Amino acid sequence: MNGLHLLSTKAGWVGTAWGKQGLLVLTFPRPSREEALTALQDEPMPVKINETSEPAVKRWPLILEERLNHYFQGRPLSFADIPVDLSWCTPFVARVLDFVRRIGYGELWSYQQVAAAVGNPRAARAVGGALGANRVPLVIPCHRVIRRDGSPGGFSGGLPLKLQLLQLEGVRPGPTGRYQLTNGPTCVNISNAPVSQVRQQKSAGVAQG
Repeated sequence: MNGLHLLSTKAGWVGTAWGKQGLLVLTFPRPSREEALTALQDEPMPVKINETSEPAVKRWPLILEERLNHYFQGRPLSFADIPVDLSWCTPFVARVLDFVRRIGYGELWSYQQVAAAVGNPRAARAVGGALGANRVPLVIPCHRVIRRDGSPGGFSGGLPLKLQLLQLEGVRPGPTGRYQLTNGPTCVNISNAPVSQVRQQKSAGVAQG
């Protein structure tokens, strides 16, 4: 069916659904193509997918496949240029997801920090709900949002996967099992930057949350 693409990555098969405005759904990696297709078909589509739903730039699925492979190889990069269709969201959810997609590789923000950044400092719980509605994990990296006390919080893919993704990005908890929040510069266009440059960007802006 047009609009549905299965991507082969180092971590497994990833199902994607695309609309005219961009990516609508992305599944977590599955061991086989068939399992990825089943997972994709089980996802409730926020808008109708049909033969006219291909993204305006038809090479985006191939670009995303290449980018995901680099990501799962541990390369610091950004998905911020991948077009995402948020037309199905409420205005608040769209603001949250649009902000979170610009949180840089290896950075950690709290739900409270995100709430303040989108203009609703008391809406930390609502931010959690908005992230729970995220249909394109990794591209919108909700795994980089944790609790204010440094504990990891929830994740639609399950806590073990959230911890694996953070570890892949070089983020590890301290001796007490808590993570250090960062609010340094977000890295929105680092897909081609050397690793050393990315690390310099991260270390230059780290601050205690």
